[in-house]
Amino acid sequence: MADQQRADARRNYARILAVAEQEVAAHGADASLERIARVAGVGSATVRRHFPGRQALLEAVFRERIEALCARAEALADAADARAALLDWLGGLTEYSASARGMAEALVQDRLVEPEKVSACSVKLEGAVEPLLRRVAEQGAVAPGVTAADLVTLVTGIALATEHHSDPAAEGRRLLDLTVRGVSPSR
Repeated sequence: MADQQRADARRNYARILAVAEQEVAAHGADASLERIARVAGVGSATVRRHFPGRQALLEAVFRERIEALCARAEALADAADARAALLDWLGGLTEYSASARGMAEALVQDRLVEPEKVSACSVKLEGAVEPLLRRVAEQGAVAPGVTAADLVTLVTGIALATEHHSDPAAEGRRLLDLTVRGVSPSR
């Protein structure tokens, strides 16, 4: 009986997450939890049991891509040209954040209510880019005082600004390139 309950819980989790991904893509970070439950064929209490709050649900929706971005940062950590590696990673983060409706909101949602609270997604991204940024700083190829949090916040702002653009990823990349000239002018 317990195995059947666990199997049901796993199926419910997967169904809720699949529906949430579709709903967030369609409606952004404010996708209705009640609609997600209804489309997934479960009750609201089941959604809340698996995801105790909207932020937990959003973090689950974006977890796979966040992990891929973190792995990319790790792969770039030993690149010969640290500045190019950092810019490559920031470009990937910008393109995904701008095109993945709701992700930028997920990165800032808690900070709007509690400025000291940082989402788990932001923490992971900042931790991933920190070694790249440190190498670029050691090479003197970034403005003094730039932090990993600054870079994630910058990309988040770009993604929010371009969300309704006809090609958000391309516009996000254009704005990032424009910004980089001020953050880390080429030598």
